Amino acid sequence: MMTHQVEDCTESRELMFGRNAEAVSRPRRPVGVESRSEQVLTTKVGLHIPVGLAFEEWERAGRQLSGLLNSSSWWLGDWLVYGKDHYADRYELGIRAAGLQYQTLRNYAWVSRRFDLDRRRSALSFQHHAELASLRADEQEIWLDRAERMKWSTKQLRNAIRAQREGTQQQTDAAAATRRLAVPDNRLQWWHKAAAQAGTELGEWVMATLDAAADQVLKETDRQLTHE
Repeated sequence: MMTHQVEDCTESRELMFGRNAEAVSRPRRPVGVESRSEQVLTTKVGLHIPVGLAFEEWERAGRQLSGLLNSSSWWLGDWLVYGKDHYADRYELGIRAAGLQYQTLRNYAWVSRRFDLDRRRSALSFQHHAELASLRADEQEIWLDRAERMKWSTKQLRNAIRAQREGTQQQTDAAAATRRLAVPDNRLQWWHKAAAQAGTELGEWVMATLDAAADQVLKETDRQLTHE
């Protein structure tokens, strides 16, 4: 069985950025030892970036640091979920000992619980998933597919969700308005009588009559436009 030990690191570390290699972490070299120009030295308070670092290497370092930041949200969320599930009476002690803010961790944990490991998309950020965490699982999958296919940013995903919600609400409002047609009693009785003579329900008769009237008006309008 493979095990992983997380240790406190007080020493500075070096991130190796090479054209054909992933980032590699190494202990800091003693003073006076030559280091390769593509090495970026990380410390608890910042980065030591070598003079003359190529743009491509600097850009690659940024992508890898961003990936670490994104992954850390999942890591911390999963860490808290495990703690709450296994150490219900002690997990808060672990949070304080780690010097972490519970509110932030709680948000991470909520998103982590909403997405099992096999449903998380590596091509999308933690924040993409956070935008969808409140939705049903089937809706989450639809939006994850769209965001991944369209390569949306978090903001673009949020705007797309908002646009769909607003469009759905407008359609609902329009449908509700059509159902609230005020009809005088004498007119309604007249329509009932006509529908009965036609051998149909009132609703069907009203729809058929209105459709026929609309069709006649539109055809007449088309004929007038043709002769002009």
